[in-house]
Amino acid sequence: MRQVFKTSYRQDMALWRHSGDLFWYGLLALALLAIPMLMGEFYVGELGGVFIFAVAGVGLMLLTGYTGLVNLGQAAFLGIGAYTNAVLLHAGVPFAITLPAAGLVSALAGAAIGIPTLRMTGFYLAIATLAFGAIIGTVFQKWTAVTGGFDGFAVPTPSILGFPIEGATGIYYLSLAVLVFTLWLAANILRSPLGRAMVAIRDSEISAQSMGINLALYKTIAFAISAGITGLAGALFAHYVRYLAPDAFDILLSIQFVTIVLVGGLGSLHGAIFGALFVRLLPQAIAIVRDDLPFGIGRMPGLEPSLFGLILVLCILFEPCGIYGRWLKVKRYFQAFPFHRRTAFRRQKSYARSERLR
Repeated sequence: MRQVFKTSYRQDMALWRHSGDLFWYGLLALALLAIPMLMGEFYVGELGGVFIFAVAGVGLMLLTGYTGLVNLGQAAFLGIGAYTNAVLLHAGVPFAITLPAAGLVSALAGAAIGIPTLRMTGFYLAIATLAFGAIIGTVFQKWTAVTGGFDGFAVPTPSILGFPIEGATGIYYLSLAVLVFTLWLAANILRSPLGRAMVAIRDSEISAQSMGINLALYKTIAFAISAGITGLAGALFAHYVRYLAPDAFDILLSIQFVTIVLVGGLGSLHGAIFGALFVRLLPQAIAIVRDDLPFGIGRMPGLEPSLFGLILVLCILFEPCGIYGRWLKVKRYFQAFPFHRRTAFRRQKSYARSERLR
């Protein structure tokens, strides 16, 4: 088991714990760059979808996993980013401007919903964000002059420096670049005083306020950052689906985003990646095994949402740390082998928010 000997406080703020992390992440980057050369277009396209959902997962992870604020209307911010990007492209604005504009408009929308919900927590905040998502969905349906209503419209092909970004490979590399930027941005936010304030609010709002943290300000900023990152994912999602329609941004998509952070591992950027892999690849796995299942089960309507709900409940009951938490336990098991002890991997007792001050 590798033990890091720290000699400076700066080591606690470094992006890499040691040189081994840098090596393995560099190897992973090379593998991701080589995938389009080794795999077919279908698999490259699916991985591009995983990257897009991972970007949205990082945005929701900053809000839910690190600030402790529930959002059941995350699909609305994805839709705002998608429509902003597509409408500006139709108007002739370059993609280098429409992409950050999509994030900016979504961030403003996130701040707008964050301000009136500052006094809400838990169940009430979830209902408020769910209502916001329903309102935005209705706007997408009724504002036909901009969104096209239920008829929708085709998304123009983006281009950077005169080079069109089209096909599964183009979306793959673009989504990968945005995901790397998003992870870098999120990691630096968490290392900053802003990130520490967000975590303090998550752990105990009373304690955070007693230390001088402005709850209203930091909650609004957390909403804005989360919505802005999701807006970037929405701009990529528009080019991934190539045709926008309001029914693409429904409550089921918001539930999938919540599933990403809960099943992946709450309070971890790695968990957003694992959760996106799970959410995007589970439907493909269902499609593969559907023909081998009994006819009554394989053709049962609502099979996919039912499995999402079942796995979400099982994860909350038996593995609250998610896929990434399980991976850490397995890794530590082999690192400590053969000196492992069962008690060393026992799940610790968790406390409710009202019990943390005792």
